[in-house]
Amino acid sequence: MSEAAAPVSQSLEQPRIKMRNLVWALLAIAATIVVIALRDFRLINFVHVLAGLLWTGTDLFIGFILGPIMRRLDLQSRRNVILRLMPKMIFYMPTLAIITPTAGFYLASMMGYLNAGFPQYWWMITVYFILAALTLQGLGILLPTNLRVYFEMRKENPDGQKIQRPMKSYLRTVAIQGAMQIAIIFVMSHLATGI
Repeated sequence: MSEAAAPVSQSLEQPRIKMRNLVWALLAIAATIVVIALRDFRLINFVHVLAGLLWTGTDLFIGFILGPIMRRLDLQSRRNVILRLMPKMIFYMPTLAIITPTAGFYLASMMGYLNAGFPQYWWMITVYFILAALTLQGLGILLPTNLRVYFEMRKENPDGQKIQRPMKSYLRTVAIQGAMQIAIIFVMSHLATGI
């Protein structure tokens, strides 16, 4: 067996998408439901802020740090990173994308923002638009791209063009998501401080 073939066979042994990771995602969602059912403002705020920080931090890290590094890697190195990263991200990001706005909705309800008058009303409309864009991008672009690239990378001889094109779009979308999340943080900071 040649040395060139060795990395490919090692890559095929890398982690697969494991449905047991769904258990952790469902446990996190169940914990959020319990916190919401308790109607404890501080706990709901904690869950919302923590999940939002994890979601935003991950998007910013991937979009502005990991993304530029990945573009400079050779196909085999990129493949190794993707095959290890994607099986976790497929569960991690949608879970955060469910928990953050759900806890945020109940938090906004408890704070009276769902029935707010001018100008808070328009700030909430802005939040809804940004959240809709984040959700559509996440479910319509990022998740399908994650799956498509991951399954292509699992092939013995992945097609670089089938990976490169969607990954450019993916990394651009993650960067846009990071910018939108900074915008939503600005809006929420405005609402929280009453400025």
